Amino acid sequence: MVMAIVLIVIVVGSVLFHLVSPWWTTPLASNWKSMDDTLTITLVITGVFFVAINLFVVFALIRYRHREGRRARLEPENRKLERWLIIGTSVGIAALLAPGLLVYANFVKSPPDAMVLEVLGQQWQWHYRFPGADGKLGATDARFVTGGNPFGIDPGDPAGQDDLLVVSNEVHLPLGKPVLVLIRSHDVLHDFYVPPFRARMNSVPGQISRFWFTPTVEGRYEALCAQLCGVGHPNMRGFVVVEDAAAFQAWQAALPTFAKTQVKATPAPSAEGAAGAGARIEQGRALSESKGCVACHTVDGTPRVGPTWKGLFGKTETMEDGSRALVDEAYLRSFITDPMARRVKGFPPVMPKMDLSKEELDALVAYIQSLGSAPAQAATEQKAQR
Repeated sequence: MVMAIVLIVIVVGSVLFHLVSPWWTTPLASNWKSMDDTLTITLVITGVFFVAINLFVVFALIRYRHREGRRARLEPENRKLERWLIIGTSVGIAALLAPGLLVYANFVKSPPDAMVLEVLGQQWQWHYRFPGADGKLGATDARFVTGGNPFGIDPGDPAGQDDLLVVSNEVHLPLGKPVLVLIRSHDVLHDFYVPPFRARMNSVPGQISRFWFTPTVEGRYEALCAQLCGVGHPNMRGFVVVEDAAAFQAWQAALPTFAKTQVKATPAPSAEGAAGAGARIEQGRALSESKGCVACHTVDGTPRVGPTWKGLFGKTETMEDGSRALVDEAYLRSFITDPMARRVKGFPPVMPKMDLSKEELDALVAYIQSLGSAPAQAATEQKAQR
């Protein structure tokens, strides 16, 4: 009898928890209401079976409980009961699978007028690419991936020269326009997920995944990685901004083309002055975000996966083998280009090797220097003013 009461409490508590739970889905901001409907169908069917099975167990415990003068009788075969169980479970499984299969088939079959957005996942950052005026994305290959070409666009493909690149964690989309999302990964399994859109898909190295959606509500939405992709996974976040067509076109017009990113900038006459140093520091700050450095390193002194950059320059670090090293410019350059060469004590050796151009490496080192100790910052400023 005690077990029967416990089961009744579990059933009632589970149903009430579901009804009053604050953990509901985020407000819908796309055309995929059918995703919510499928989830509701799943919850209703599994909920009905959960309640029915547990109440049947309660009935059996009470109806067939031990009493004087009554003994249980073994009934090895009950074909009628077996037939009903087969029919019932088959209908339930079909009701669970069919809606999901129909929704998924539509999820990967985009409308012909959908605009194309490529999402590139890389530990631990997101990059985005749009087709240019020709409406075609350029061909890509891992052979062409460099610090200045993170997408691996083929420089010899004319279709890729006008591709619009978003080398940051934020992308903009027009309101009410279908978007076909093509997802790639450079390293491990990722999953691009924007909860209000109900849209997500794995990005598997070596293949292109796809899905589509239509944003229906203006706003700034967080994009997450929904697959464990390493120690920096919780910080692999981005943003999708949905805005009206005019605002989107103005934002897109400011994006650089692939051809433009491949043109080497001519150093300004004041490159060695204070203004030039400030520009390099700002470039380094932007690189720390676009390259995913901020997923492991903070600039406020708090610990994370890797050492904080605040006060790092000019500090003496202890290595795993017990040796000590001064964090100077040479140290930073060698560590960034070959992070596995030595290991800082207390931190896991998980930093991926970064393929940076000389200009990018200079900028990143300058940014870390600017966050160093007060004496180190003063020395850096004096050097820039000479």
